[in-house]
Amino acid sequence: MDQDFNLEIISPEKILLKDKVKSVIIPSYEGEMTILPDHIPLITFLRPGITKVFGSKEVKYFLEEGTVEFSNNTLIILSSTIIPIDLLTGEKVSKMVEESKSQLSKNQLDDKMRYIISHKLDSLSKINQ
Repeated sequence: MDQDFNLEIISPEKILLKDKVKSVIIPSYEGEMTILPDHIPLITFLRPGITKVFGSKEVKYFLEEGTVEFSNNTLIILSSTIIPIDLLTGEKVSKMVEESKSQLSKNQLDDKMRYIISHKLDSLSKINQ
């Protein structure tokens, strides 16, 4: 499959990436999804995790939440917290892990927040390996 599709990754501050890519793996609430050219139209929410972009090179991003829309061979990822993995230092990841563990230890969390924080911790532990 030599076909590419358009990808835009947008945060409130700027457009992080605008490129033609071969595939993108996203962490949705339904599970990890791989988006390929000519995927059916899709709108979904993202849970904390790692987004992998396969274009001229592989690029990974950590995100905490967001939304995704795919139509007409254009994928748009919107997130207020999306960071290229290359920019995450071990110290920053460790701090995020400690904050998440602290949040998880609170008894007043509902099931949804426990789910979100657990996925965040899982993803951060994969970055720190």
